[in-house]
Amino acid sequence: MDSFSSDDLRELIKRQEGLCVSIFLQTYKTGPDVQQNPIRFKNLLGEAEEQLRKMGFRSNKVGSFLQPARRLLRNTLFWQHQDDGLAVFLSPTLFRNFCLPSTFEDLAVVTDRFHVKPLIPLLGSWGKFYILALSQKKVRLLQGTHYKVFDVDIEEVPKGLADALKYDDPQRQLQFHTGTPSSGGKRPAIYHGQGVGTDEAQHKVNILRYFQMVDSGLHEFLKGKHEPLVLAGVEYLLPIYRDANSYQHLIDEGISGNPDNLSAKELHDQAWAIVEPFLLSAQQEDLNTYENFKGTGRTSNDVKEVVQAAYHKRVAKLFVALGLHKWGSFDPDTDTVKLHEEGKPGDEDLLDFAAVHTLLSGGTLHVVEQSLIPDNAPLAAIFRY
Repeated sequence: MDSFSSDDLRELIKRQEGLCVSIFLQTYKTGPDVQQNPIRFKNLLGEAEEQLRKMGFRSNKVGSFLQPARRLLRNTLFWQHQDDGLAVFLSPTLFRNFCLPSTFEDLAVVTDRFHVKPLIPLLGSWGKFYILALSQKKVRLLQGTHYKVFDVDIEEVPKGLADALKYDDPQRQLQFHTGTPSSGGKRPAIYHGQGVGTDEAQHKVNILRYFQMVDSGLHEFLKGKHEPLVLAGVEYLLPIYRDANSYQHLIDEGISGNPDNLSAKELHDQAWAIVEPFLLSAQQEDLNTYENFKGTGRTSNDVKEVVQAAYHKRVAKLFVALGLHKWGSFDPDTDTVKLHEEGKPGDEDLLDFAAVHTLLSGGTLHVVEQSLIPDNAPLAAIFRY
């Protein structure tokens, strides 16, 4: 399974030299339908070829232009390792493909920009969250969405309790030992300090200091973010970390148990059960805000107005309809938007345009069914000012 990041999105939305081909395909991982994957991809390449010809692309150059994508048809190993969806992007200077855990509508688009809207649910603020898995031995930060989860490498975070306290003043150096109680089995590690009450009290102080270092190490990474953070750890540790935490979007409910014994997928499944109701609540709150701001100039569901505002980084919250297209063009030099009933050569999906620019300016994006958008509009925005 590939990942698709904000950096990938930034690369794809850069102005390309010449025409751009974007292909989306639902793929199958098992069963008889697996054999249909390359056949359907070949058909979509045929659609792209026809669009290129209609847009004036010389027939003798179409074959060489599409050659990087056509090579995939002969790559048996590539088709043996698919996920739920395949996205392929091709221009005269770029060729990228992503096997992703998202089901796509089969689609071939040729314009002067890459079409990225089907990928946006993988990046939207709705569905994105973090998991902080804590134990005395290990710290893991994972980033997740509804579809996937992966580890995030944060170098500034201590590797564990011993790593956090290894540079203690010699006068406060910890002594560590384990033993075997009469009942059998290993006794929990005990930390001794000098002049600080009982072993248990000192141990709690050490853990708090350790978690303060973790919080400090995460601060730069999480600064300016709004995604929820879910804690995973044994019940004894969770309230101590909450005392050390400075991130405003830490969720009250956590995953109880030793996270060292859980895979990334197991952590993801438990975290999503916590996060989903929270995110739905946040989505409804944004809908309520939209209704409350109506008539103040802070909202709009006019495609042209929202496209202009998104380009100028004015959109704070955006609802955009899943699976809907509004073809047209935006000229940044004249700040004008043109809408067309059907796509014309050089057009782009303006809903895609507004969504991408909202994400890149740090706004919140909700990609939802059109029936959930106020007034059943194709999009709806709350402006920053």
